[in-house]
Amino acid sequence: MRRICGVFLVSTAVLWGQSAPLIPKTYYRYFNHTNPVLKRIKPGEVVVTKTIDSAAMDFEGKVRHSESGNPLTGPFFIEGADPGDAIRVEFRKVRLNRNWGTTAYRLGLYAVLPEAIEGLHKGNDRPDKVIKGRNNIVKWDIDLARNMVKLNDPASKVAKLEFPAVPMLGCVGVAAPGDFSPTSGPAGSYGGNLDYNELREGATVILPVYHPGALLYIGDGHALQGDGEATGNGVETSMDVEFSATVQKKASLTGPRLENSEYLISIGAQPEFVSPLDHALQMATTDMARWLQQDYKMEPFAAHLLISLQAKYDVITVAGSMGLKIPKKYLPAR
Repeated sequence: MRRICGVFLVSTAVLWGQSAPLIPKTYYRYFNHTNPVLKRIKPGEVVVTKTIDSAAMDFEGKVRHSESGNPLTGPFFIEGADPGDAIRVEFRKVRLNRNWGTTAYRLGLYAVLPEAIEGLHKGNDRPDKVIKGRNNIVKWDIDLARNMVKLNDPASKVAKLEFPAVPMLGCVGVAAPGDFSPTSGPAGSYGGNLDYNELREGATVILPVYHPGALLYIGDGHALQGDGEATGNGVETSMDVEFSATVQKKASLTGPRLENSEYLISIGAQPEFVSPLDHALQMATTDMARWLQQDYKMEPFAAHLLISLQAKYDVITVAGSMGLKIPKKYLPAR
């Protein structure tokens, strides 16, 4: 969710595979380096945990944090990660664990032309109907067996509004540089509230390290989200997550990257409403050219031509970040 994390562990009776998930008692809403470590993990060690939704509710619908706005699970201290390194976080499982989720139901005003704003429906006539204290939220049913999401209420008279679920995490990031302590609302070089729908099971997120151990946080699960996050959220829900992390020494990254079976992806991550999307595009393009030259030893002209002829740009958030994807099938062997 766009607007706007655990310290002691508790046992659970529910086992996932061979491991009981680590569930924090405390969540944080800041990507900073002073929060107590939830767990120290060795490179390659598999962690099984859960996230709560953007409104601070868990898989049972219980409120687990005093504030909404993307409470985060973490931080995880990755042993051997030092400033100047990068961590590679492989998301082995990102799975739905609850049969409902929520969204707003009006496009953000930032997503439409100014002259269209006056004619928009108000989108604030449902006080306390889904979440206490909120008047702009609708509920979605999540069919875990069929992996589908369907609008619960109100029902459209002309459209079914039922779609295949594509579970993802909105927030993945490390402690921000220096004493900077951003909330779990914006995105930046440290990752943060990326809200990128490619950040799902099978993805590896690559993040720069600014503090010893990197201090990784995750959260803000979405059952489904389109490009741009035009209403300001996806189908917000809790999530089961299984991940491992490795360390890439002296990587000197300037921002987040993502890799999956098909693409290398450079992410131009910036807070929304601060700079235009063309700046995020320039960030992503600059990083991809550097990535291709440094890691794949491509000549500058070859890297530039590959980007020019094969790049796919994703609008990650309507007023914030961009992603640049290069198909792996066109990369030279390493």
